[in-house]
Amino acid sequence: MARGIGDEKARAWASRAIDLLLADRAAEPPTPLRAFPLAGPPGAALYLKDESLRPSGSLKHGAARDLFLNALRSGEIGPDTPLFEATSGNMAVAQAYFARLLGLDYTAVVPGKTGPAKRRRIEEQGGRCHPFDPPLAVYGKARDLAEESGGHCLDHLERVGDAIDWSGSDSLGAQILGDLEKAGEPTPAWIVVGVGSGATSAAVGRYLRMRGMATRLAVVDPENSAYFPGWAADFPGYTTGMPSRIEGIGRPRMEPAFDPSVVDLVIPVPDVASVAAMRHLHAITGLMAGPSSGSCLWGAFQLLDGMRREGTRGPVVMVVGDGGETYRDTYYDDAWTEAKGWQLQGPLFDMERFTATGTWGVAPAG
Repeated sequence: MARGIGDEKARAWASRAIDLLLADRAAEPPTPLRAFPLAGPPGAALYLKDESLRPSGSLKHGAARDLFLNALRSGEIGPDTPLFEATSGNMAVAQAYFARLLGLDYTAVVPGKTGPAKRRRIEEQGGRCHPFDPPLAVYGKARDLAEESGGHCLDHLERVGDAIDWSGSDSLGAQILGDLEKAGEPTPAWIVVGVGSGATSAAVGRYLRMRGMATRLAVVDPENSAYFPGWAADFPGYTTGMPSRIEGIGRPRMEPAFDPSVVDLVIPVPDVASVAAMRHLHAITGLMAGPSSGSCLWGAFQLLDGMRREGTRGPVVMVVGDGGETYRDTYYDDAWTEAKGWQLQGPLFDMERFTATGTWGVAPAG
């Protein structure tokens, strides 16, 4: 157990910390819903729920706060509890944000090859990085450091599914439906999300089921990830043993938070398509987003094309997971993408054509 949690002073501190986090959530403005300028298909529209404008810059912001609230309520965090996590991405940035808000020490255990830009984002929020190799050993190392120091490992991959608040009026699913209603749009035909820990898809899907909505939930999955093959085979134990090359989504195993029962479709997305789509999103809207948003845009286009062919109608909403400034020297850099072997011209042409005409693929003869 973390030190100092059991006494009266620590419990009073935890109560104040919970109030502070709840007040922070209440004061946070909703993220915008943006229309994507799509020429077709008739009767369909594409909207972007822009989670990159969360205070710590990503979709992970709300999930990190819920992890803190859950740990405070269960007595695992006190006023002097050092916090640890095994991640170098957006979750670490968001957790460092809330640790600083509560005046707590936070350490992200990151793979040794984690670049300076990613470390700097964590450090700018008041956290510190503890490099460790091999990369898959960071999870055990974070737990060991927490135990050795009398601290707490937030362990988001194992805990976030139980911690996340999916049923409230400020949940992501509720916000999307409310935003569309305010825009004068009908219930969405599809909501499209990426999947990393699986918590977002589970939260949105459960909210839709609770409300009895006809809206269907699509998950996009990059190469090397276990979610598409595991979902298609109905085998939760499926593993690939390979890391995703698309930052923010894809896992070598199906994580505990993923709930396949609330997912209507998993769309496999080639990595080159994800990268091309994030660039297309920027070119068309001016919104610089991360590669997981490219995956979502590609998936949304596939769904819209299917709706055109089937003659079905209704808006499609895709979630923008994070901003793109972090990726200027990687996914937005031509030399970097060429070194990966990604030839973007083909998928870029397909998306430009679909955006302009509402049709996919080669134009019909005549």
